[in-house]
Amino acid sequence: MIEDSPTLTLQRNFARPDKVDMSALYNTPTEFIVDCMDGRGSLHHAIKPLLPMESSIVGIAVTCECGPADNLGVLGALDIAQPGDIVVASTDSFMHTAVIGDLVLGMMKNKGVAGFVTDGLVRDLEGIKRLSLPVFCKGITPNSPARSGPATAGLPVNLDSMHISSGDIIVADQTGVVVVPLGQLNTVKNKIDRVKSSEATLQQAVESGLILPPFYKEIVDTGKVIELTP
Repeated sequence: MIEDSPTLTLQRNFARPDKVDMSALYNTPTEFIVDCMDGRGSLHHAIKPLLPMESSIVGIAVTCECGPADNLGVLGALDIAQPGDIVVASTDSFMHTAVIGDLVLGMMKNKGVAGFVTDGLVRDLEGIKRLSLPVFCKGITPNSPARSGPATAGLPVNLDSMHISSGDIIVADQTGVVVVPLGQLNTVKNKIDRVKSSEATLQQAVESGLILPPFYKEIVDTGKVIELTP
């Protein structure tokens, strides 16, 4: 028999990255960040910006586990969050009620939170439009949640198949949301200039008429390509 959980479990103190180390991630497309992590790191493709964005956002994740049809964890994350943080709410991809609306999002903006990410739904579209706070979600519904728990804030969560801890870095733009684990930040920071340079070089070659990338010729020249004839 499962024992009753505490209504809300908070972890206020967790390792945070140095803001200087995060600076390389600003104004960098999410695709470039992913390339620094061997082509992985994006959340599910259905988690997209609710409204059009002109630039990316970067912030430290403050995670919360809400479970289906409840948002007490979001309030716990709001309690913990610092200015510039991004609240990340796991709902087990629940698709029948919203996890947040414009009023709580307005409270987040008042505290200086940089954005909100969830694998669930949100509500109050017109109010959210007035806030100009970036929101990433799987959709929108008028249905409202409860706030009775059990829930956690500050502890690790899973959004679909992605494990996220408070203190990880979120980079989000018009194409989606990327998670940079805190332990990989230095690797990404050290690779980002090379990725940008490689992209710029290839882009210039494409604009100059390139038809096939150089690495394709390298594969063919290895002799490992079998070409069939009729």
